[in-house]
Amino acid sequence: MVSIAFGRQCVGFKPIKIIGLSTTLLLAVFSMQLFAAPEVIASGLFKDKALLTIDGKPRLLKVGTSSPEGVTLLRSDSQQANILIEGRTLTLHLTERISTAFKKPKFSEVKIPRSPNGHYFTSGSINGRSAKFMVDTGATAIAMNINEASRLGIDLRKAKAGMSSTAGGMVKTFRVMLDKVSVGNVTLHSIPASVVDGDFPEQILLGNSFLSKVEMTEQAGVLVFRKKY
Repeated sequence: MVSIAFGRQCVGFKPIKIIGLSTTLLLAVFSMQLFAAPEVIASGLFKDKALLTIDGKPRLLKVGTSSPEGVTLLRSDSQQANILIEGRTLTLHLTERISTAFKKPKFSEVKIPRSPNGHYFTSGSINGRSAKFMVDTGATAIAMNINEASRLGIDLRKAKAGMSSTAGGMVKTFRVMLDKVSVGNVTLHSIPASVVDGDFPEQILLGNSFLSKVEMTEQAGVLVFRKKY
């Protein structure tokens, strides 16, 4: 039985001397090759697999598999593919080319100011569709009402039904798995959620199935989420 609390406030490197210009140029070229990120082209897109050309080499990847160059296919259909490379999730459309020559950040971060009523509200997305959240550390999982679930295209036909304890009593719920949840530039995959058979909670609760996977701090009325790559 999942417990959901609606509206609960939470809250040794030694320097060496390089002699000669030719040697310096050689080291510079070597460094560029060593740290250059691959170039990726979507050559063919299919359901749950994609043909990617990575640095000129064709790689047929299935969802969840990675290429020798470190490119992981997260999701794919005939329209687009989501890939994970150097800690970033990127979207590729057919024949689109992405050059990922960027410096890999150490972490992604989002800041959420506290509202006048003391709660933290933020916009984001669930499975690629826009969503508005209220941060609630008292909620076991992300929680939403059945109307929001319908708007987000969440299929409840195969969801596991149960009962949950809320501030208003026992309610029927459905346990689902969200493919992707994003708040700012913090994105997590495969996040458990609870759908309540009713009109409450009015706001989607960003509960601990998401919050437990990020570093969360509060500084002068600003809530900070940080996720390491």
